[in-house]
Amino acid sequence: MKDIVNYSERTKEFHLFVANSFSDLAKFKKEQNKTAFNALLMSVLPEVKRYINKRLTTAVSKGNMSKGKYKPDDFIDQLYIEVYDHFDTDKNKKDLHPWLFNIADKLLEDALVEEEFDALFLQNIDEYSKPERDEMVEKYSTDGDGDLVMIDELDDISYPKNDYILKNVFIEDESQEMVAKLDKELGQENIRKHAENILKRLPKRMRIAFELYTEHQFDLWEITKIMNRDLEEVQQLLENARKILETSFKARLGMKDE
Repeated sequence: MKDIVNYSERTKEFHLFVANSFSDLAKFKKEQNKTAFNALLMSVLPEVKRYINKRLTTAVSKGNMSKGKYKPDDFIDQLYIEVYDHFDTDKNKKDLHPWLFNIADKLLEDALVEEEFDALFLQNIDEYSKPERDEMVEKYSTDGDGDLVMIDELDDISYPKNDYILKNVFIEDESQEMVAKLDKELGQENIRKHAENILKRLPKRMRIAFELYTEHQFDLWEITKIMNRDLEEVQQLLENARKILETSFKARLGMKDE
């Protein structure tokens, strides 16, 4: 429980730090002081970097992206450009952190769509007429819904512990006995591996919503801004992810889901 409280407090403090950086970023942008702007931006990006790394790790492990083709810094470098060029001083400071995640998400999606198209095009280049190729380009420009992957692990001492993951799966008070039983019978390492294996097999939107809520501690409205989804859909994605994880943990203990 202490680890859960400490992680929550650190994450909330960091969200506040990012929000409070907004006025200085706005000032530097107005002065066209790009050096100072990027220096401050660097200090507010640790969570975004971890998010990018996690997305890349999952995509590579699922075969959606070539291993070693991209590194997190490839996206961070582009992120600096996008943020500076499109920084809007009319934003509310509370919107800053979700906006940074939203930009990262778009950069990752663009890379994945390109990767998917290249792979499919090269495999079938001799089988498609020009009209069919044009149609394929259109499809992958609008419907890219794959996943992005692994690379170098980012050194992050604030990464949530296993009990934090379970706390967000078994949210009812009466479920705490289940949490204790899992910890006793599986152990922390097996809990971590089990959760990771289930999460990476979830539909992409469901997994991302759950990780934004649990690991990065964005609230529901912030997640709607990051993912460009409505509130009802985000709520349903979280509920479905929790149910799947809960059922899988119960099955691991040989218990039937009610």
